[in-house]
Amino acid sequence: MIIAIPDDYHGLVHKLDCFHRLAAHDVRILRDAAPPTGKLIGNLRDAEVIVPIRERTRFTRDIIAQLPRLRLFSQTGRSAHHIDIAACTERGIAVAAGTQASPHTVAEHTWTLILAALRRIPQETALMQRGGWRESFSFGLHGRTLGICGFGKIGSLIAATGRSFGMRVLVYGRESTLTRAKAAGYAVAGSRQEFFGQADVLSLMLRLTAETRGSVTAADLSRMKPTALLVNTARAELIAPGALVDALKKGRPGFAATDVYENEPVLGGSHPLLQLDNALCTPHSAWVEKDTYELYFGEAFDNILAYLRGDTLNLLNPEVLGGQRRPALDKS
Repeated sequence: MIIAIPDDYHGLVHKLDCFHRLAAHDVRILRDAAPPTGKLIGNLRDAEVIVPIRERTRFTRDIIAQLPRLRLFSQTGRSAHHIDIAACTERGIAVAAGTQASPHTVAEHTWTLILAALRRIPQETALMQRGGWRESFSFGLHGRTLGICGFGKIGSLIAATGRSFGMRVLVYGRESTLTRAKAAGYAVAGSRQEFFGQADVLSLMLRLTAETRGSVTAADLSRMKPTALLVNTARAELIAPGALVDALKKGRPGFAATDVYENEPVLGGSHPLLQLDNALCTPHSAWVEKDTYELYFGEAFDNILAYLRGDTLNLLNPEVLGGQRRPALDKS
């Protein structure tokens, strides 16, 4: 069977321990970063199985129609919103998704960004490499307010670490979020104004949905302290288009650290955040961690083998094999 794995621009998939599970098949790893649609279709035209790497490529109805041999998408991770599942079902193409996710790697990367930004580690390191020495104050965490927007598995890990540093943890979100935060002993914000105005460090931990897209507005950001740090390791689209760059130029918040962008990969230093001295940017690397890769790709490869046995367990459209549609995933 011909299995295509597009978007491996890091060149890491073949190094995974789980990769041997596909040894009996013709696996074609494609390293192009955001190829034009014509080239993408040409790369995938012979594929019987495609293993998308997270949501790096959108598989639209038009693209799917031009992949005549395709029988299965085996998604890495749980989200498949970038695949037109209805179009797949109409063409008899199965779509499998993962059931597991690790909250730890994103929580760890979030704290890496927070500490690096407040301690000015990139700037101080670069200064030493140029032969200089420290030229500015850094900022500590103890006694300051950590704002967390969203309180799922990742948010709760970030909150626990903030508490261990002696921070006041302030949570904002919908009612169920606030209930969980109160039960865990954290303070909750009574309003958006209070939340954005009081946070010294503000971490966005929301899922991207129709309701949360663009939900962090220019007005929200303008309420932040000029000394505050906004950290986004969730999705760039949570913030209204252009609002973060404009806010940083105006000095509220005073600094931002981000691992996510509207269009990825960001090539050629083209993103406006990269032009700002008060922004720390990493290349969506929070989840590019060995154990997480093994988890996501291992499950994707196992789903391919299960599909070949006629197993519909992890299919989002099992009706293509005569099965029953599985229940929706727990979003908590």
